[in-house]
Amino acid sequence: MQQPAVPELAHTTTRPIHWLATAAALAAVVAASGFLQPGAATAAQADAAAGARSTAHAVTPPDPAAVHFPLNCGPVKVVVQKQAAGDLDGDGRPETVAVVRCDAGSGTPPNGVYVLTQPPGAKPRIVATLVDPKDAFSVSAFAVQDGAVTATLDGYSSDAVPRYRPDIHDKATWQWKGGAFVRSPQAAASSV
Repeated sequence: MQQPAVPELAHTTTRPIHWLATAAALAAVVAASGFLQPGAATAAQADAAAGARSTAHAVTPPDPAAVHFPLNCGPVKVVVQKQAAGDLDGDGRPETVAVVRCDAGSGTPPNGVYVLTQPPGAKPRIVATLVDPKDAFSVSAFAVQDGAVTATLDGYSSDAVPRYRPDIHDKATWQWKGGAFVRSPQAAASSV
């Protein structure tokens, strides 16, 4: 066998320790690149970007969890059963409509339906009560669409009707008109 003209160098032979060191260095580079991210690319001026951020904040719908609802639930909590958001008054900011009730362990406690708004930099607040829990309705269907709130209200024609089987079903629609939420006239409520 002929000997090479250049002597064999020790670092040209790979060993497991070399692979381990290479893997560790690569992992360190990948981890460091995760922390060192460039800023978001934008074609807008700095002032315009600040305005866009405040507009983005304004379009966030109010969070019902940050509101105290006017229900007296005793030792149980108020629970938000359903919620939907939409620009109901045409001001460019979404409102949230929340269907809430007491978190009773059994039975069907009545619902309240509330409209929430949140001015920029302020806490969310209730601006309208569409269904008062004192009216003893439950909400079985609910939507916010095209600037209107629609709901199916289930109720009872008398105290003799079992509370687990409502016999009145009323479809209701509310829209913002003249500075208030106005309920559209509906056909007579249907009884089962």
